[in-house]
Amino acid sequence: MRGTSSDNPVLALLGANALTLVFALALDWTAGMLLWPYCLQNLVVGWYAIKRMQALHRFSTEGFTSNDQPVPENAAGKRSTINFFILHFGLFHLAYLVFLCELAPMSGLLEFLFVLAGGVSFVFAQRATCAAQIEADASGRPNLGALMFMPYLRVLPIHIAIGFGAVALGTTGTIAFVVLKTLADIGLDRYDRHIAERAIADA
Repeated sequence: MRGTSSDNPVLALLGANALTLVFALALDWTAGMLLWPYCLQNLVVGWYAIKRMQALHRFSTEGFTSNDQPVPENAAGKRSTINFFILHFGLFHLAYLVFLCELAPMSGLLEFLFVLAGGVSFVFAQRATCAAQIEADASGRPNLGALMFMPYLRVLPIHIAIGFGAVALGTTGTIAFVVLKTLADIGLDRYDRHIAERAIADA
């Protein structure tokens, strides 16, 4: 998250995604196969985004509206935002899971274990990240709307991959998806850092 000046999260993200691509090409995984753990990871991100919003005590809703009305900076505003996010983000991924079951079904136990391992490992990683985010939020006044919209950055690679048929493009589709995923990961990191800086400035 926000470490020392020697930290380089962009290089770390590039390295992790490059390693994913190497394994995917070596094992002849399709983009569809990579979409499964990524979709599961998105659900983990969504779960911890809810935890993060629930933990907020001081927050801003500047520029954040619902039904053309400003969202109030109180418990009711936070609760309605979380409820909307659960419904909307959940329906998005339910639709993606339906598409994946039809377009890229898992072919056996090994692929299922790969997806499950990816999801479980991400839970532990994201739990630590969420704890750091909550601690950082407590020292500032983050924007509730920005926190709610942030997980949607991770939806874009899935949306584009399915919409443009990357699951059926073989190696080309796999490479294209990993590139999109890398850009989304970097964007999410930059956006989260921007939120943290704004939250401290507005405190």
